[in-house]
Formats: sequence, C-alpha cells, structure tokens
Amino acid sequence: MEREEDEKARGFKVEDRRRFSSEGEVKPEFRDDSAAAAPAASEHAGLGSAAPEIGAAEPNRPAHAAGAHHAHGPEPEMTFGAFLMGLSTQALMLLGDIADPETGEAHSDLPGAQQLIDIIGMLQRKTQGNLDRDEAQLIETILFELRMKYVERARGATR
Repeated sequence: MEREEDEKARGFKVEDRRRFSSEGEVKPEFRDDSAAAAPAASEHAGLGSAAPEIGAAEPNRPAHAAGAHHAHGPEPEMTFGAFLMGLSTQALMLLGDIADPETGEAHSDLPGAQQLIDIIGMLQRKTQGNLDRDEAQLIETILFELRMKYVERARGATR
C-alpha cells in the first residue's frame, strides 16, 4: 500500500520524444554526428524553416536498412511526419535532387516522381481534418516544393 501512495505522490512524467521542434528543426539530441551531411541535403530540400530538412536525419542510409538499429540506439517512433519525410526524400531522389545512397549517383525518373507526389497528394486529401496544425503545414509545404521541382524538371526535359 505504501508503494502505491508513493507513486501517487510522485505524479507522472511527460516526455517529449518528437524529433523536431515546433519550428521544424531537428532537436539537438537527435542530431547525427555527421552534421556535415545535413547542409548538402537542405540545399536540395528548399523547404525553409516551415519543415524539417529532407534527408537530414540519415542522408546516406540505404533503403534496405530501414528496419536496422543504429549504433546509438533503436529507431525512433514512426510518426506521420517521418513517413511524409521518407516519401518526399524518395521523390527528391527520383527528381534527381538527391543522389542514390547505394550508387552515389543522381538520376531522374519523372514518372516515378510524379507517382510519389500524387501519393502524397492523396494522403493529404484522405487525412484532411484529421491532422494537427504542424502535420497539415508539413504536407502542404512538401507538396508545394515537390510540385514546383517537378514542373521545373519536366520543363527542362522537354527543351
């Protein structure tokens, strides 16, 4: 009985385990030691401070290692924002903005990029009214940036 009373007296602890601040910046405790790789990814992202840097968390991580644990601990909890960032990173790879981590070469696949952009747009429509303000802003920003980059690449490919 004493133990139960001690627990009630202590209350409970709330721990914020989100990777990004409300400004969209990666929190210091989640920053990788290879901070030099993050500026290269942000150079291609073009999302500004409204969204986290695409590819900043693990720019050189191969896709087949998605379930693997890091040397510094287990994978963080999958969130809708992290899922969107993964899709947008793949779209940026298909647009040729980010090099393939396995080959180190950037290549363009406009139909593949268009399909991923359409999938993110579908997610936006299907989740409308169910997202918090930050998630809604993130998906809107990602879609805008990816669509603009797609149009830019498509125009360049036809010339």
